[in-house]
Amino acid sequence: SVVAFFFFIVGGIEALLIRTQLFGPDGKVLSADLYNQMFTMHATTMIFLFVMPVTTGFANYFVPLQIGARDVAFPRLNAFGFWCFLFGGLFLNSSWFLGGAADGGWFMYQPNANALFSPSNGIDFWTLGLQITGIASLTSSINLIVTVLNMRAPGMKLMRMPIFTWM
Repeated sequence: SVVAFFFFIVGGIEALLIRTQLFGPDGKVLSADLYNQMFTMHATTMIFLFVMPVTTGFANYFVPLQIGARDVAFPRLNAFGFWCFLFGGLFLNSSWFLGGAADGGWFMYQPNANALFSPSNGIDFWTLGLQITGIASLTSSINLIVTVLNMRAPGMKLMRMPIFTWM
């Protein structure tokens, strides 16, 4: 969760730059291209590098407590997921220093994300970085599912689990 809060700060800085650009008419803080990059990366940072990982962090802490388990089923898989998340987030943001970040908008719809409208490598970094963070999310979800199904306290049926665990 500490790394997720670091990315929250990064996303907050991106948001401040966006709002500074929009503070007055004819904003000159960011160029049009840099504004599009900031807009895209802010959305990506806040959803994929903050909201999803911080909820996973809370789940990794609270779910074993709620079901009476000592730990998650696969602690090393948990560690692998964390390092994948960190690497994916750093990889995604490394595009800022290697030719420009992704600039295809919040949802990366076509044609905004193709080579005609986004000729830099930012979209490639974005796509691969999200794939890496997706592996992290997948390993964490598998770990939590196995923990809930196989490590419940004796007598705890599925229908007696707290609603947070079901989520």
